[in-house]
Amino acid sequence: MNDDAHWMGKALGLAQAAADAGEAPIGAVLVDGGGSVVAQAHNAPIGSSDPTAHAEILVLRGAARRAGNYRLPAGLTLYVTLEPCAMCAGAISHARVSRVVYGATDAKGGAVESGGRYFEQPTCHWRPEVTGGVAAEECAKLLKDFFRARR
Repeated sequence: MNDDAHWMGKALGLAQAAADAGEAPIGAVLVDGGGSVVAQAHNAPIGSSDPTAHAEILVLRGAARRAGNYRLPAGLTLYVTLEPCAMCAGAISHARVSRVVYGATDAKGGAVESGGRYFEQPTCHWRPEVTGGVAAEECAKLLKDFFRARR
């Protein structure tokens, strides 16, 4: 099994935990070059009454506290089950994450491959390497099933 599939599986487990908590099922894992988890989280804006509590933001906050710096060490890879939105893409850039791997694309709110393509903008300070579509079907199914059950 390749590392991307392995870590996306971990992010999917966190996304399921979010769904179980009534949150949008999005999970994120930040991994260092040696294969150790630096931080992990799932979406929590409802439970925390915080519109910025996206999985990516929570992971970056945890990693920054651990590092003692808002700019994270080189060589980190962020695995997230859904294409990051503009807020998360901006935070990823400011934190200087080396690589972003995401699962499902987000035609409405995504800002990496969809929408404004944040990392391609001339005003973007840091451009991570990006790989999209890892376990995309599983990630999309979890989201679709979650929202279908609520309609």
